[in-house]
Amino acid sequence: MNKQQLFEQIRLKKSFLCVGLDPVLEKLPKHLLAYENPILEFNKQIIEATADLCVAYKPNTAFFESRGVKGWETLIQTWQHFPKDVLTIADAKRGDIGNTSAMYAEAFFNEKSSGMSFDAITVAPYMGKDSVTPFLNYADKWVIMLALTSNEGSQDFQAREYDGRKLFEQVILTSTQWANSDQLMYVVGATKPQEFAQVRRLAPDHFLLVPGVGAQGGSLAAVCEYGLNDSCGLLVNAARSIIYASSGEDFAEKARAEALALQQEMEKILEEANLL
Repeated sequence: MNKQQLFEQIRLKKSFLCVGLDPVLEKLPKHLLAYENPILEFNKQIIEATADLCVAYKPNTAFFESRGVKGWETLIQTWQHFPKDVLTIADAKRGDIGNTSAMYAEAFFNEKSSGMSFDAITVAPYMGKDSVTPFLNYADKWVIMLALTSNEGSQDFQAREYDGRKLFEQVILTSTQWANSDQLMYVVGATKPQEFAQVRRLAPDHFLLVPGVGAQGGSLAAVCEYGLNDSCGLLVNAARSIIYASSGEDFAEKARAEALALQQEMEKILEEANLL
């Protein structure tokens, strides 16, 4: 899915919602434990309940990797269940020396070798250009680079100033020389809305993946005030507030209700910005 196709889906669904899939077995509704693969069944029902309300899904691979071989199989099967009209994001936060990053890229982008082919992957930029380039070598895929994350510890390094710039600003400024806005996105947390204006000055045309709305307390209105651009330019992620909206047999129905509330808020924002 390229940038124009993503914007078309945003306009069609009147939504820029990304649903995060972070399944923890102990948090699943108890009735799902009767299934051979409770996590897969949980994911499938969440996807089926929300697919018309979101434009992207983002499974956090740690929640699958932690379960060993079975977890990897579940990740592949979850990817296979995603509709074709959504952007699929492997939230893997990879990044290593070139030959290792090449293998990570193959793991998540090459269906022939790994059984899955996500549209995008989150990448840590700390090791520099040669650790990111192998992901960018896939012309039809996206790199979503960590810039300013939503967690408290982001202040330890990302917000510190070096040579007159905050580190996250330097990450954006440098990496925009590696790829354009058709292939590169940035992670910017909703809990840092005051920084979105500066992010937009450095990356006016790029899509931003925005975690932190919902359970982490980020404000959708504040994010959009400073982060929206003329092609929307935002993918706002919500995970726990949607997937754990209920622990009962109505979990999928309640997940849909939470997603619908966000979609309706997003529709109003898009209308007010004359993007529909």
